[in-house]
Amino acid sequence: MKKIITEKTTPQQPKMQPEIGGKKWVEIWSAQCGECFKWRIIPSEDEYEEIRSKFIEDPFVCSKKAGVCCNDKADIDYDKSRTWVIDKPNTPKTPAGFKRRLTLRRNGSKIDCHYKTPNGTKQLRTPTDVSNFLTSYPEYNNGYISVQHFSFTTPKIMQDTLPATSAGAAKD
Repeated sequence: MKKIITEKTTPQQPKMQPEIGGKKWVEIWSAQCGECFKWRIIPSEDEYEEIRSKFIEDPFVCSKKAGVCCNDKADIDYDKSRTWVIDKPNTPKTPAGFKRRLTLRRNGSKIDCHYKTPNGTKQLRTPTDVSNFLTSYPEYNNGYISVQHFSFTTPKIMQDTLPATSAGAAKD
């Protein structure tokens, strides 16, 4: 028997797209309904982050997507046609102007997380980088952005969806 989702507490995932310059990037954002467990495509990264940031207190259900209900066919199926990763619920939403980027390593063993800055001068890879940036460029913290608004926690790679050629692929 194959498990579809190994952790019900983490029902949201970004799908990784094919390689671009040797790296894989998120291509499709989706969330799993807490009632019918069908996957729904979320149209934007911003909307996805909003859902993810409040997931525990306000779980995603199909009816939150306009014109959709649990009786409708799933938007996307969990299968091996793409690499799936599962985000942790209540990961903070990326502060305005910054971009959170996830990169799947070429061998499929790990995901790296970094933030692009609004002025495009830096890639922030650690909380220390964030703190140093906010100190050096106070105009970007707007008086309310702090290190706590950034999460370097990476999604869990669903090993059963990695291509067989990946080092991190599940062994049969």
